[in-house]
Amino acid sequence: ASSRMASVRCSLASQLALGLVLGIASSPSAVAFSLSAPLPMFSNPRAVSSARRTSALRMKAPIEALPDIVVPNIDDTQDERLWVPQTECLSFRPLCLCVSQGYYVNLLRFKGGGVLGTHRHSSPVHAMTLKGKWGYKEHGWEAGPGTYVFEPPGETHTLHVSEDSEEMIALFHVTGSLLYVDEATGEITGFDDVFTKLEKAKVWYEECGLGADYVQQFVR
Repeated sequence: ASSRMASVRCSLASQLALGLVLGIASSPSAVAFSLSAPLPMFSNPRAVSSARRTSALRMKAPIEALPDIVVPNIDDTQDERLWVPQTECLSFRPLCLCVSQGYYVNLLRFKGGGVLGTHRHSSPVHAMTLKGKWGYKEHGWEAGPGTYVFEPPGETHTLHVSEDSEEMIALFHVTGSLLYVDEATGEITGFDDVFTKLEKAKVWYEECGLGADYVQQFVR
């Protein structure tokens, strides 16, 4: 009897240790119950395949979710129709025009040197330089290829590209309005936001032959 009791204790202890390792039980009785049922990790192939399909369905985006935007070769300058003229030396290429949240992501492109008039940001701006160099007259730094820049809300500055620059391309993520101001008085003279960018793109794409609806692929 003593030997049998020791064997039972040993068996129970082994089950308890295994249960703790697998994290499936907190008591000896639970260990015994858990070990008597099939473990998920040892399920048959059909059950595993079904579980994977169920998991994949759960990972799918809801029907109401908006589609992705995927734009290859964003710095391609071979097709000039993609670039919306803004001034004689400045154009932009829209990548995302988020009318539902009030921001836009676009590429700014300067051919040669130039200036984007003094303006104030009411919300943060993120920038990433792809080609060339640029900076702000009000700051001492210069952004070259690979440079990331964060511009805090309330910032007022004048973007400039040196005259000896052949071409500059930078990505800007702008939230809210960009308010153009008179450099001398500080008075607001105009603005740009996701809606003005959208309208400018519509007009240009219609004019260049792509069609006004071409821009809709970037609208969210």
